[in-house]
Amino acid sequence: MEKEKEYRVYASRWLVLAVYMAANMTIQILWISYAPVTIQSSLFYGVSELRIGFFSMAFMLAFIPLSIPISWLIDKFGCKPVVATGAVLTGICGVLRGFAGANFGLAMAATIGMAAAQPVFLNSWTKVSALWFPANERATAVGLLTLANLLGAAVGQVLTPILTETMSIPVVQLSYGIAASAAALLFLLLAREKPATPPDASAETERALMLEGLKHALSLKSFRRYLFMAFIGLGIFNGVTTWIEGIVRPRGFDSKQAGAAIAVMLVAGIVGAVVMPLFSDKKGRRKPYIVAGLLGGIPGIVGLALAPSFPLLLASSAVLGFFLVSVNPIGTQYASETALPTPEGTSNGLISLAGQISVILVYVMEPLRDATGSYAFPLLLLAALLALSAALASTLTERPNGSKAAL
Repeated sequence: MEKEKEYRVYASRWLVLAVYMAANMTIQILWISYAPVTIQSSLFYGVSELRIGFFSMAFMLAFIPLSIPISWLIDKFGCKPVVATGAVLTGICGVLRGFAGANFGLAMAATIGMAAAQPVFLNSWTKVSALWFPANERATAVGLLTLANLLGAAVGQVLTPILTETMSIPVVQLSYGIAASAAALLFLLLAREKPATPPDASAETERALMLEGLKHALSLKSFRRYLFMAFIGLGIFNGVTTWIEGIVRPRGFDSKQAGAAIAVMLVAGIVGAVVMPLFSDKKGRRKPYIVAGLLGGIPGIVGLALAPSFPLLLASSAVLGFFLVSVNPIGTQYASETALPTPEGTSNGLISLAGQISVILVYVMEPLRDATGSYAFPLLLLAALLALSAALASTLTERPNGSKAAL
């Protein structure tokens, strides 16, 4: 008689997730670490502030052509070897950027190496969650990876100005590179491709070939609509973090208050990225939480545009961060489940790509300011796009997480 298939959920899944989180966190620190010290970096390297901005923009620009090929590598060869390669490359390039000293060209070359590795981390989220976690824990797993990204951005924003008071910019970058190298070593030692026994039946669902999977995912209305939501949501998040000082300055707030608003938004986002996916997994539903997150972000962005007092500004930042960030892990998992049997790396890569292309919205915000420099109009326009996204979310097809799809 044929032996009945056995499934098992391993406690080691949390250790595997932890080393993925560490790798994600360190590359986010390296991505954002020049932004809070732009002026000092401009003086140190002897270049314009715009050229310093390319230390972070390089990551977004590199992501666009590399996302789909790297998704193919993840689906073809597995998470561990591809992510391990990216983690090692990040560690090496992070250290080299520190050793570049005041040579801007060498520092930028090392940055491009790190930027080429970034899609490896972002595009593996749903793949590792599908391999190691049962269906009712996958949004939580993706939420914790989102948490690692937010923590990385927060550490880079807050710690870098403090460190540069006592260290040179290259030494700070070298420190971050060493941290990334340590994360890479932990990943090599502790990460595994998949458990000996799958966590449930959905983990064994046969995946389509990548090209066939791409066609299938893009043929689905719900998947295409979520790509639009990812474009809008991440565009708002990136736009606010990029232009926050200019957003609040016309109302009399200074740079420290702008930094406090971003810190509150990130902390609230961390809470939202953990709490909301837990409820989504517990109820086994995605759609209501996606709608709630998009609708909940609207008063936050309106408050950022118009809040006349500092307490109201902070409250608006908290609301925006909590609700908007929570959409990312739940929506990413929803899209991955909806697109089955499209490989998780492929669907995740398309979502990440939509988010990176949202850099268009970031750039459009600046010329849409009025004569006084106010960002009220572009922010209110983004609020309208968020409302449109919520309306589209209400039309998504809910399906049981982990259920099997067929081409």
